[in-house]
Amino acid sequence: MDPSTGNLQVLNALDGAKTQWYHFTAIVIAGMGFFTDAYDLFCISLVTKLLGRIYYHKEGSPTPGSLPPEVSAAVNGVALVGTLAGQLFFGWLGDKLGRKKVYGITLMLMCLCSIASGLSFGSHPKGVMTTLCFFRFWLGFGIGGDYPLSATIMSEYSNKKTRGGFIAAVFAMQGFGILGGGVFAIMISAIFNSRFKAPPYEVDPIKSTVPEADYVWRIVLMVGALPALLTYYWRMKMPETARFTALVAKNAKKAASDMSKVLQVDIEAEQEKVDEVMEDSKHSFGLFSKEFAKRHGLHLLGTTSTWFLLDIAFYSQNLFQKDIFSAIGWIPPAKTMNAIQEVYKIARAQTLIALCSTVPGYWFTVFLIDKMGRFTIQLLGFSMMTIFMFVLAFPYNYWTHPENNIKFVVIYSLTFFFANFGPNATTFVVPAEIFPARLRSTCHGISAASGKLGAIVGAFGFLYLAQSKDPKKTSEGYPPGIGVKNSLIVLGVINLLGTLCTFLVPETKGKSLEEMSGENEEETGETRA
Repeated sequence: MDPSTGNLQVLNALDGAKTQWYHFTAIVIAGMGFFTDAYDLFCISLVTKLLGRIYYHKEGSPTPGSLPPEVSAAVNGVALVGTLAGQLFFGWLGDKLGRKKVYGITLMLMCLCSIASGLSFGSHPKGVMTTLCFFRFWLGFGIGGDYPLSATIMSEYSNKKTRGGFIAAVFAMQGFGILGGGVFAIMISAIFNSRFKAPPYEVDPIKSTVPEADYVWRIVLMVGALPALLTYYWRMKMPETARFTALVAKNAKKAASDMSKVLQVDIEAEQEKVDEVMEDSKHSFGLFSKEFAKRHGLHLLGTTSTWFLLDIAFYSQNLFQKDIFSAIGWIPPAKTMNAIQEVYKIARAQTLIALCSTVPGYWFTVFLIDKMGRFTIQLLGFSMMTIFMFVLAFPYNYWTHPENNIKFVVIYSLTFFFANFGPNATTFVVPAEIFPARLRSTCHGISAASGKLGAIVGAFGFLYLAQSKDPKKTSEGYPPGIGVKNSLIVLGVINLLGTLCTFLVPETKGKSLEEMSGENEEETGETRA
């Protein structure tokens, strides 16, 4: 044990390690899981309009078929509900069985359910939607497990100097996942559109949706399994993290030998230090104990509230981008296109936003988080999102004029940029750093699940809120809402609350995990006694 920090040698070796090849392999292995997560969660929004045309066509209707509100809500939201459940369950399991054991299970679940969701059974709308929703739920369940496990594994593998950047890099793969989904949908729809020519809906409602269009959405959903499958072998080869092995499983010898191989240095086992710590009752408080509430209660409130508020704003924008694009004229009216053209146009618009604002925002965080600190980036991000939301909301009528469309999209993109160079990345990083090793995965899971609850509120609340106040102008089947302008004001207020809740979260820049979680004090106290 190193007397200066009261920490095990194996953990000091990890904290002080120079950036090495194994750091990058860990980023890629954990990051491909996130690439898949984002692809699977967001690709559904590319094909919902197509599902409406194929399965809910109305004879004689002047506009193409669309999913009824309750079906649309289920298809878009069931994966989020699954993710919430998976975050809580696998977060808890990751602290019980170990990060690595559970990591393989979540990946297999994601692969199988990605493929199965494209094989929805029957040709009747009810059968297809029911099986689609069933598999999307379990797909979400697997994705949910990836959140706490990827973050915890990366934080426990990292050195303290660049830990924030490494965890953020895993999360930044989400940007590439969204981009990948958009690019793939563009390619598939372009190929199908050139092979199977079809007139626009207003020319011929029936022929505008070719029978082959049914393959398009299935292919887009099923390809989500590929990136995850590619990394399965390497996931299984990764050793368990030293912090779990030493501090939770109490096997210092195994931790030392695992990390000796990874770091290629000799590390002393120091089993007796681990045994001493085990006897310390202070060191074993549970999640629902007074000791936890005293030490980490406010931290957990901070990480759950900021993630909850962020995701309300983030998901309400992301899932309804296509409606905003239609409203400002970026996507032509549905009746002027055939079914596959519509997929192409929606995917193109989403890909442009991802390319211009989503992806750059993530990487700004990766490169600056260990210089600026988590707190500063989160505060800046929430503040800028608040400002931009109000800028879009108050003169909303000004933005709807065709000549101002491009300006609207620029400000809308900046909102996304500051979500990602801001709270979207930091809310993922911080919960993996501030809790004790034996509760780390669980607390990250709770924080992430709180975020998904926000996503569900954002996705469904916004669907109803953003409807026009005029009953004649609402989407079919929806009651009148408060309109887009007022919805944007509500989102601005939510971001303002996020700015305030950021003050509950501590800064972790440059500190070791044991220092942040207070495990050091306990060990030091014990060994000096």
